Amino acid sequence: MKKQQLIKFLVIACITLATVPQFAFYQSSISNDELIGKGTPKLFGNGYNLRAEANTAFKKMQAAALKDGISIGAVSSYRGFAHQKRIWERKFKSNKAKGLSDMANIKKIIEYSTIPGTSRHHWGTDIDIYQTNVKQPKNVLLPKNFHANGPYCKLKEWTDVNAAKYGFYLVYTDNANRKGFKYEPWHFSYKALSSEYLKAYKTLNISEILKKEALSGSDSFSELFINQYINQNILDINPELL
Repeated sequence: MKKQQLIKFLVIACITLATVPQFAFYQSSISNDELIGKGTPKLFGNGYNLRAEANTAFKKMQAAALKDGISIGAVSSYRGFAHQKRIWERKFKSNKAKGLSDMANIKKIIEYSTIPGTSRHHWGTDIDIYQTNVKQPKNVLLPKNFHANGPYCKLKEWTDVNAAKYGFYLVYTDNANRKGFKYEPWHFSYKALSSEYLKAYKTLNISEILKKEALSGSDSFSELFINQYINQNILDINPELL
């Protein structure tokens, strides 16, 4: 091959590579089972379960907050597929008893809860937190607890300033333009790990995976619904985590 032809070939090749979506080249060492909550990850923590790196970062954040008079506790962390399925089935049964149609039932559940196999809590990178050294409300995970005169407002103020220093970011923000899950001021994700899990997760055929699971209401999981769920509930999150 002549020099001019070689140069032309290399230029065309570079242009071609630059126009192909990056995810087409993404190869992950994370197994599909891990991504959908059916793996057996090594987890660490006292009263919660996170992957090693996330656990170390969380302990550092707890220690720093405690110096400022705020004791951070965990409500929920790693949840496997079976656990998420129990949540799903319980809520579906309860809503059905109230007369909701299958689709109305599903839409009600996914205001705050994920379809089993699609939860970030499957990854061992995310954690729901609250403040332990205050008088506890009847229901812990309510947005009002984290604002105004709510019992966890000091925690919210502290995490707004400091959480990112330890690698943790709020997932479902109160951005009025965000779709999908409702605002959750308690749900934080350890970015250094979860961003890699999300990249890997985006390569899965979610529709195909969910078709294999016997979930209440799954007959209503049309392609249109799943695509909307992926774009809004899974991907319309804090941009810092994308």
